[in-house]
Amino acid sequence: MFAAGQKDMQKMDQCTIEKIGLPGVVLMENAGAIVVEEILKSTASRNPKVIVLAGGGNNGGDGFVIARRLYDYGLHPQLWLLVDPERIKGDARKHLDIYLNRGLPLKQFQDYSFAELHDDLFMADIIIDSILGTGVNGPVREPLKDVISLVNTYADKKPIISVDIPSGVSSDTGKVEGVAIKASKTITFVFPKKGFFLNEGPLYVGDWKAVDISVPPSIVKDLGLDLPKVITEHLAKAAVPIRSKHGHKGTFGHALILGGSRQFVGAPIFSAKAAFHSGAGLVTLAIPESIYPIAAAQNPESLFLPLTDQDGHFAAAAIQELSHSLHQFDSVAVGPGMSRFPCGEEWMKSLFGYLTDQHVVIDADALYLLRNQLDLLNNYTGKIIMTPHPGEMARLLNKTVKEVEENRLEIAIQFAKEHSIYLLLKGHRSVIATPSGELYINPHGHDALGKGGSGDILTGLIASFLAQGASPLNALIAASYLHARAGEEKAKKLSHYGVMPFDVIEGVKELLNEI
Repeated sequence: MFAAGQKDMQKMDQCTIEKIGLPGVVLMENAGAIVVEEILKSTASRNPKVIVLAGGGNNGGDGFVIARRLYDYGLHPQLWLLVDPERIKGDARKHLDIYLNRGLPLKQFQDYSFAELHDDLFMADIIIDSILGTGVNGPVREPLKDVISLVNTYADKKPIISVDIPSGVSSDTGKVEGVAIKASKTITFVFPKKGFFLNEGPLYVGDWKAVDISVPPSIVKDLGLDLPKVITEHLAKAAVPIRSKHGHKGTFGHALILGGSRQFVGAPIFSAKAAFHSGAGLVTLAIPESIYPIAAAQNPESLFLPLTDQDGHFAAAAIQELSHSLHQFDSVAVGPGMSRFPCGEEWMKSLFGYLTDQHVVIDADALYLLRNQLDLLNNYTGKIIMTPHPGEMARLLNKTVKEVEENRLEIAIQFAKEHSIYLLLKGHRSVIATPSGELYINPHGHDALGKGGSGDILTGLIASFLAQGASPLNALIAASYLHARAGEEKAKKLSHYGVMPFDVIEGVKELLNEI
């Protein structure tokens, strides 16, 4: 599954109409028909009161089909046309004419008061948003701005179903300038839109479902479109490393977690436990020797490499001590809980001098210590995975967090290509970029993961899958999906507030058992 932007969808529609030969009016009929099916499946009522709010573009045309087909099912929807009918052209006009030729009722907004619309919305069981669709450019103007604001007063009271995309949300960027419909569900056509996962988009789309309207997915390849892929359960399942039934601890790899400090004892422990519980055969914790007694008591399943420290941080001599052991590890994760310390940049440079060609995961303050020596990334012969959150990404690029968040896809792919690394840009909807320029979007995430330790678990999962033989891309796909879904599922049982890092590890184990 791909994520598409406005121009991408226009090209796909145009190709379907002109080259394949399916008229736009048929595609609109298909779109309206499938939305009606979803409406009927989403309600237990045999005769729900449905109000359809239609604008003047193709999204409004979908609304005309929806209202007509609801009548064919024996319902009595109210269709509100929010623009002057003289403005409606093309395929949307054809479907408005079909609707009117049937003698079906229509309320033109210009002929009614705002209070009457308010009354109809109040009486409705389901509200259908087919006002603006993917064509939004800039702020929503009056009177549609006030209509959308009025609809949103019912956002927590009744289902609001948006057609293709919530009106007011940019399909390319997810930005909302002023107002946008807060949908409880979005029925989108062919592919989800990029804006579902960017900026404010996730706050407005609600649950979403991509449906077939006879635009073939193969058209992406035919047109040579370069679209981000959306991580699905099927993709994540295929990315999880396959375990040999006759395997042993050596078969499933040896992961090194390199981190910890006096201030952050728990972080590397979370990473190590996540690695173990997701299948790594062996996990070694290399930590400052002063915190070894605490870590060993909490994590007896790990092997340990206590290294010389100074003031609770790794000392310069620790690299030399570690260098003799590095060859035995299949993957190395550096950063969890390591914190910042004097000579830390030189310490990281020395580490890269001793690493051979292992897959390396760089997280947390290891990212900070690399910010002024990114040439180390390009010169390393193995594969590098970096997992910054927006603040860390901003620091790497000397940009603001706002700049990063507003251009997540572009920044991720540019950085990955420039430095020949695999990048997981974390966030409410995380983004994966590869050195070759591929983009993947994780459609899952949850505020329950917004607490200390969550990122350390993700690092451990990635290191574990790498040690078990997964490619860097597959390790990122599997780990990010399982991590996000575990947060979602555990929040259902433990609340948005109560999910702890070890709960997420437990959730990952449960999901691995399911898939």
